[in-house]
Amino acid sequence: MSILWKIIPAHIYVTAIVLSWGIVASLQSVVTSFPGLMVLRILLGIGEAGFTGIPFYLSFFFKREELALRTGYFISAAPLATAFASSLAWVIIEVARYCPIAPWRLLFLLEGFPSVLVAVVAWRIIPDSPSTATYLTRREKKVARLRLRKDHHTTEPSKGLNVRHMIETITDPKSWLTAIMLFCANMAFSSLPAFLPNIIHEMKHSVVMSQALAAPPYLLSFFAVILTAYLSDRWQNRAYFVIFHSLLSASGYSFIALAGVRGWSTWFRYAGIYPAAIGFFCVITIIITWTINNQDSESKQGAGFAMLQTIGQFGPLLGVTLYPESDAPLYTSGMCACAISMTIVAILAAILRIYLARLNKAVDGDGYGKIGEGHNPVKHKTAFRFML
Repeated sequence: MSILWKIIPAHIYVTAIVLSWGIVASLQSVVTSFPGLMVLRILLGIGEAGFTGIPFYLSFFFKREELALRTGYFISAAPLATAFASSLAWVIIEVARYCPIAPWRLLFLLEGFPSVLVAVVAWRIIPDSPSTATYLTRREKKVARLRLRKDHHTTEPSKGLNVRHMIETITDPKSWLTAIMLFCANMAFSSLPAFLPNIIHEMKHSVVMSQALAAPPYLLSFFAVILTAYLSDRWQNRAYFVIFHSLLSASGYSFIALAGVRGWSTWFRYAGIYPAAIGFFCVITIIITWTINNQDSESKQGAGFAMLQTIGQFGPLLGVTLYPESDAPLYTSGMCACAISMTIVAILAAILRIYLARLNKAVDGDGYGKIGEGHNPVKHKTAFRFML
């Protein structure tokens, strides 16, 4: 689903996945059996898989040193949506009391149908590339193409996929490193948002208070993701931000576990949620950007991104098992597992940075990346330096 962004024109693809998602989500409101619901959920997951490729799509428009912030805008919608999801669901259920439709049916309908309307708009306004953006003038389209030229270091067809490049990506160590990093980060990314209200409720707070207290960590994460992405672009560095936020998240999980074991106040455990959530949301953003940054053709970017998502999305399968009811109310083992997984992310990020630095040194040693002093300017034109 991620690679299709390279094959299908964006305005068609976006319309298709948004429209299909909206229709399937809405149809859940009329389902009459559990097997029927499961079929719709599978179809919904297929539609959602297309959205994971949006950072890859953004790379068609923005330079490498601009991509983290734009990806940050996209990823930051996750904590923002999570912060308001419970409140929105509560409002819809309250409104449903005055409607002839069952609350859960109305919930699916009101959350799904707006996407159908958005899909109609997407067909007209989503550009396939800078050259097809209707809101740009002819001169602006030319500038948009020229400013991206230096980021394209290999020649390949403007449409379609280069199979050789894809095979090279699959055997590339850096592709595996980032994929495993996303796998570990997704264990935390998928588990805490799903179980947080229940975890807070187990801290002796009421159900309503648990929903309210679950929102602030995600609101703060929203701003942290954008700030982190901005600084990462400004300093043109990815590794240090991944390492810092991975360790920040690991410390948050460790603090929650320690506070529970030591019998500290529930507010200490709640405080640990903030660094844990901020850390893994920021890590996900930078890992995705880092993967795209360090492939030198669109086919490699697409293959690397698909590989990242395929391996990375196994993380949630493990993450949703980390907080069984038998571990309530402390959930110590789940907190420790997430702390360990985020620490592994930091270690792998450090290894990847060392590996990329060695590749850059080898490039410089071959005469790439330098102009003058007798170096071939053609060589410089095809050089590709990895972002650390």
